[in-house]
Amino acid sequence: MLQSNRAIRVAAVVMGVVALAIAFGVRAVFGGALYSNGALQQNTGTALYASAVYAAVVFVAPRCPPVVAGLVAAAWCWGVEALQLTGVPHELSRYNIMLRLIFGDAFDWLDVLWYPAGILPLVLLEVLARPRGTGPRRITSR
Repeated sequence: MLQSNRAIRVAAVVMGVVALAIAFGVRAVFGGALYSNGALQQNTGTALYASAVYAAVVFVAPRCPPVVAGLVAAAWCWGVEALQLTGVPHELSRYNIMLRLIFGDAFDWLDVLWYPAGILPLVLLEVLARPRGTGPRRITSR
């Protein structure tokens, strides 16, 4: 029997909250400030941001297969990273902390590599956690 959309969405919310809690926890314990940019804070924050984006994709499209959700999440993350080349996110981040958390501040090639590190484990976990014999989640109108 396929999981209900509600159960998938609840799991996605939990997944997103856990990812964000870990990211903010790392910054609080090792950085002391939301704007801290040490390597540990930056890299874990980037990977966990990608995890939260994956959770958001699953929440919005609960029947989307995990690999497709992972590709959509990666495309979003890489698109936001490319947008940082324009300077628009940098300017927006000066006025609103939430916009800084969503769109970042400056382009970094290392971020491009860390996004899959936050997405791949969740895709694999979802594929492995699915009940045997049910196949992948199917995109349906329900």
